[in-house]
Amino acid sequence: MADTRIIILAQLPQTVGDLRGNADHMLAVRAAHPHADLILFPELQLIGYPPEDLVLKPAVQARAATELERMAQATADGGPAMLVGTIRVRDGLLHNVLAVLDGGQVVAVREKHELPNYGTFDEKRVFAPGPLPEPVDIRGMRIGLPVCEDIWFPTVCGHLAAAGAEMLIAPHGSPFEVEKDDLRRDGIAAVRVCETGLPLVFLNRVGGQDELVFDGASFVLNGDGRVAHQLPEWDAAVVETVWDRAVPSQGARAGWTCRPGVIHAQDPSPVDAYHAMVVGLRDYVEANRFPGVVLGLSGGIDSALSAAVAVDALGPERVWCVMMPSRFTGEESLSDAAECARMLGCRLDTIPIAAAMTAFDGMLAGVFDGRVPDLAEENIQSRIRGLTLMAISNKYGPMLLTTGNKSEMSVGYATIYGDMAGGYSVLKDAYKTLVFALSRWRNANAPRFGLGPRGPVMPDSVIEKPPSAELREDQKDSDSLPPYEVLDPILHGLVEEELSVGEVVARGFDRETVVRIERLLYVAEYKRRQAPPGVKLGRRNFGRDRRYPITNAFRSA
Repeated sequence: MADTRIIILAQLPQTVGDLRGNADHMLAVRAAHPHADLILFPELQLIGYPPEDLVLKPAVQARAATELERMAQATADGGPAMLVGTIRVRDGLLHNVLAVLDGGQVVAVREKHELPNYGTFDEKRVFAPGPLPEPVDIRGMRIGLPVCEDIWFPTVCGHLAAAGAEMLIAPHGSPFEVEKDDLRRDGIAAVRVCETGLPLVFLNRVGGQDELVFDGASFVLNGDGRVAHQLPEWDAAVVETVWDRAVPSQGARAGWTCRPGVIHAQDPSPVDAYHAMVVGLRDYVEANRFPGVVLGLSGGIDSALSAAVAVDALGPERVWCVMMPSRFTGEESLSDAAECARMLGCRLDTIPIAAAMTAFDGMLAGVFDGRVPDLAEENIQSRIRGLTLMAISNKYGPMLLTTGNKSEMSVGYATIYGDMAGGYSVLKDAYKTLVFALSRWRNANAPRFGLGPRGPVMPDSVIEKPPSAELREDQKDSDSLPPYEVLDPILHGLVEEELSVGEVVARGFDRETVVRIERLLYVAEYKRRQAPPGVKLGRRNFGRDRRYPITNAFRSA
């Protein structure tokens, strides 16, 4: 004989701060599954994640309590219980909690014990840690409720197992990072299952929130370590899981087992990064109510890839491209930009900047008299383009999408108030070598949920020609920077791995080059502080993860 329970996994998007909307969404899921025993929602689903300092507002705390009580009252109808992530003030301290709602009331609350305070996460700034949590009895199931970071260390799960938990349910707000899928499931969750012998539910959210993108990829592991369910990446999903509990016999311990379900394949690289860009841009534009985006289409690979992501995220009718040639712009760039816009099906306007350049030359002639034209004049061109695009944004409303990549941002190969101007960047955390890989992939494939063309999105010449800012005659990126196949591994060591110059040199790179790149990395910090937000892809994105002082005399050489 066996007991059977139905648990619904609600892998949902969120809107930070829309407590009524988030609550209504959860209640709608509950109404659609009246036969279930328990419905699970992601971490802080009532508030949205990460809430940052928003949760310090007393009005937010009060509204959270009101909405939670409304949701609790809805469970008086005898339908399924709900596990809801929210906040609670106890003894004057704010906690990140899971609330169990059943029978018309809040029957239990468990506080998050391990508060992450590294990289993207800053929870100790706003939350206090709770005590080691005890299991909760829900509909005849004795459940341990570790919250997100609580499963990334053995302490909480070990305590719950020792206290008699029969399964572990871990709601998460786990942002996307390249190669994070295996770490979550096989590197963390599987270890906790092995240590405790208990099945584990890992429930994550989907959708973009500023720089962060949540990829879902929720799963269920049984006590033997086998995967019972693997939910899709990127898509909202409400999945029914069926659990059986065998009656103990002949000394065997009773335990819950999840029946096998659908195992969705996970995105390989670089497909996962492309999908993250599409979701991040789509949700940022939609949540902030922009009618679309405008961007400069130069004929180069960065702007071409940015335009492709924008079209996949929003549709071609919401993407406005502008070519702004100067006297240094080559005919190939003009034709490549035109062909790229044609392939994507989006609007392209051409606005020459020669007249503005002439005006600035005349305006500055007196103060620049006797000085040889140099970087100052080059950057004026970039700033004219930024001003032009911002004027279009102001006049018509589309958000200005910037197109710089992480390699350029690392070493300051970008113009502040020029090509750095804008509201969002999909390439901010993408090194140039990844830009090439993503462009080749997109020309041969289409994202599963994209709104763009199924075929190629840019001419091959865009990918193959040497990168250039075209701010002076015959300019190439390689005039100022090492080849990207050299630069990017150096930057990866310095930025992602926090290696010293000596450690990077030991990998086979020229010492003088590494010293120079480290210096450029440090002195460009002030620019990055003023850059727009952009999709986080790796472990150490600029802004949320890597936070360095602008005034900084340290050098590791």
